[in-house]
Amino acid sequence: MAANANGSTRTTGPRCVALVGPFQSGKTTLLEAILARTGVIQRQGTIEAGNTVGDASKEARHHRMSVELSVATANFMGDTYTFLDCPGSVEFVHDMRAVLPAIDVAVIVCEMDEKKIPQLQLILRELEDRKIPRVLFLNKIDKVDSGVHDVLELLQGASRTKLILRQIPTFSGELITGFVDLALERAFVYKEHAASEVVTLEGDVADREKTARFSMLETLADHDDELMEQLLEDIQPPRDKVFDDLTRELRDGLVCPVLMGTAARTNGVLRLLKALRHESPGIAETAKRLGVKTGGDAVAYVLKTQNTTHGGKMSIARMLAGQAGDGTTLLSGDDEAGRIAGVFKLVGQSTEKRGPAALGETVAFAKLDKAKTGDTLSAGKHPHPPLAKVEAYPPVLAIAISAKERKDDVKLGQALNKLVEEDPSVTIVHNPETHEVVLWGQGEMHLRVTTERLSDRYGVAIERRQPSVGYRETIRKGIVQRGRHKKQSGGHGQYGDVVLDIRPMPRGSGFAFEEKITGGVVPRNYIPSVEEGVIDALKHGPLGFPVVDLAVALIDGSYHTVDSSDMAFRTAGRIGIVEGLPQCQPVLLEPIHLVEIVCPNEATAKINALMSGRRGQILGFDTREGWDGWDVVRAKMPEAEIGDLIVEIRSATAGAGTFTFKFDHMAELTGRTADQIVAARRAAE
Repeated sequence: MAANANGSTRTTGPRCVALVGPFQSGKTTLLEAILARTGVIQRQGTIEAGNTVGDASKEARHHRMSVELSVATANFMGDTYTFLDCPGSVEFVHDMRAVLPAIDVAVIVCEMDEKKIPQLQLILRELEDRKIPRVLFLNKIDKVDSGVHDVLELLQGASRTKLILRQIPTFSGELITGFVDLALERAFVYKEHAASEVVTLEGDVADREKTARFSMLETLADHDDELMEQLLEDIQPPRDKVFDDLTRELRDGLVCPVLMGTAARTNGVLRLLKALRHESPGIAETAKRLGVKTGGDAVAYVLKTQNTTHGGKMSIARMLAGQAGDGTTLLSGDDEAGRIAGVFKLVGQSTEKRGPAALGETVAFAKLDKAKTGDTLSAGKHPHPPLAKVEAYPPVLAIAISAKERKDDVKLGQALNKLVEEDPSVTIVHNPETHEVVLWGQGEMHLRVTTERLSDRYGVAIERRQPSVGYRETIRKGIVQRGRHKKQSGGHGQYGDVVLDIRPMPRGSGFAFEEKITGGVVPRNYIPSVEEGVIDALKHGPLGFPVVDLAVALIDGSYHTVDSSDMAFRTAGRIGIVEGLPQCQPVLLEPIHLVEIVCPNEATAKINALMSGRRGQILGFDTREGWDGWDVVRAKMPEAEIGDLIVEIRSATAGAGTFTFKFDHMAELTGRTADQIVAARRAAE
């Protein structure tokens, strides 16, 4: 701790700050402005020019959006700050969620855009649930065309914590030219790419400042009886008292201060940095929140895993206790994560070798082969208990992929393992029935970026297509069918003869086999082979799909003492099914899933229409428990219609809606749709 100009104490030592907020709110631009202001870079880059420190990967440059975490360390007034620029798109939100446990404070970057409020609410809910102290930076303030109190009222709808104005804008005509700091009681005029200039606080601005400051103090007084008494008695509280309250209530998560500026011009950036320096918590508070003792053996939390082209595997980690350097062996759970082969400072894509990582620092450790994102690493004899568990959201979109050239199959498998290591929100499913490798992700762009990485980073050219739908077929009537296999060619022949009673069963029953042989017409030792032949034939029915919900009974048959064999009876069983099923009125079955969509309630009507347009049966909707302004829509929907459902849900909900689904039942499908599916299957075969 150190004393500051206001007479109170402030946290010292390395800080870790996450920049979070809705898609395209200006987080990467703010990082660039911070790095320019702190002298890390000579000139501020732009997204348009493709020369920013963050978003430096080929995929981020190509799509002009953050698609992964960017990390940069800077020094401001003697303290070290590591800034984590987190993607704002809901499709890449896992990178943000994974870092939250170990950060000191989050800066929520947002703008005055009503459409982005649901996205802002999602992010704030994550921070609130994890009890992360937070500051809101209202970016692009030069484009705000309504009063700041209207803006605050709009933003407050997304936050369960009280938002508290730290600044109000000043104007020249209708243009915002600067701000007043309500805690300092000073007015500033913005200068482009330079520090703001202090000006006299007078006239209309002084009147507005008094009103806004009193409102700020009233909010702080909700948690401070002494301050409440001072306000009631019309006593001006000492400035250091105000700063102490701001600091304490920010750290305790009781308020979320709101600052403002325009990152593209570095307006408001210095004031934001000073607020972080004086008011945000540090490693001591963060370690206490996580239950880590800062003395003793090294403890670190893995924020992100990266596989680099030249440096191999890098584990970006925050030191929560002790220190760790080259050669330190770290444990992860009950396993050994590995031995550190180098400690690196990060600034975007560039790394710089450095000495051991000390308490509070955020660094990259090289070659910790078994460390994963979200792991708790420790250097003691016994592993440290896990500090946090961040499960990826359930995936919502899938593609089937294969290597364009068979020789790349092994390479593809290795590349996919590395991608999942870097991004746990990607899921790989091997479908044994269709022999497809199915890649599940958080949306269209997420999967596009993932497949681009396969090509760009790992040199694997792939083909992508829609995954197969789990169609089945069944029968509507029963039949008794003989299956005979008789073949004679020099020496022993082949002879198997069975009579099968094939009959339908209720939906969801699966398959049942029984034998009703009397008089030993089929020897007992051949009966399992008959069942194997039947099961084999049911894998591919007359419509081209696996057959379910039927019972097969072996009721008669005959055998030859010399020519009969297991193989012959297996073949006879298969023949009986293949010849019998087409006469049993086969019908196509399609999987129906129970779908739950969460969406802002202004989009509920659109979602209901969307469900109906996709052959969905709407079961109803309710308010989402604990979420003001959100609904949950429930429906039953064919699997075939779920394929790209997320694309339309995101379109209808300004990127905020999502859904989960689980299998419910199989339903008969007839008519033109069924005919098209069967025809497509036959064409594919």
